[in-house]
Amino acid sequence: MTTFAQQFLTEATEVISRLDITQIENAAKLLAETRAAGGRLFILGVGGSAANASHAVNDFRKIAGIEAYAPTDNVSELTARVNDEGWGTVFEAWLKVSRLQAKDLVLVLSVGGGDLSKNISPNLVTALQYAKSVHAKIVGIVGRDGGFTAKAADACIIVPTVNPAHITPHTEAFQAMIWHLLVSHPIVRQQQTKWESAV
Repeated sequence: MTTFAQQFLTEATEVISRLDITQIENAAKLLAETRAAGGRLFILGVGGSAANASHAVNDFRKIAGIEAYAPTDNVSELTARVNDEGWGTVFEAWLKVSRLQAKDLVLVLSVGGGDLSKNISPNLVTALQYAKSVHAKIVGIVGRDGGFTAKAADACIIVPTVNPAHITPHTEAFQAMIWHLLVSHPIVRQQQTKWESAV
């Protein structure tokens, strides 16, 4: 009899086997190009993906030497904007104050990728529309069909759905695996991580 743990881990193995390697390599190139151009990295996520965004900011700054930020790390500004201006424009407004430019990169971590018609993560959609308007590059690590992020992104890594009952846990778990892959990529990584450098 197959246990739940066996099933979940078998699904995870299938997710890995179905990831689009070309999109991952494209994302690595965009990250390296952003750093070389003196651009910044803005990482957007809500819920569990906001926690992932915070962790990823640390890794891209410390390991990859890329100036990186997550709007959700500043809870005072985030909640003030939600309270005063509404949820739908919170990331767009943050990027405007940050003077997002063409040399910058927006990385979206999301399960659905945003969908205005369903009112799902409208803040991601408006942020990406703004990013497109200033010609900033966009990378996504998303689940399902990628939503608006997949349509707008210059590189979009979609975590394949292998079991509809586990879309969210697989997507959020593999966001972490994929960004760790990216910061470890030879064209992105600048610093060795602590335990790998310890002899």
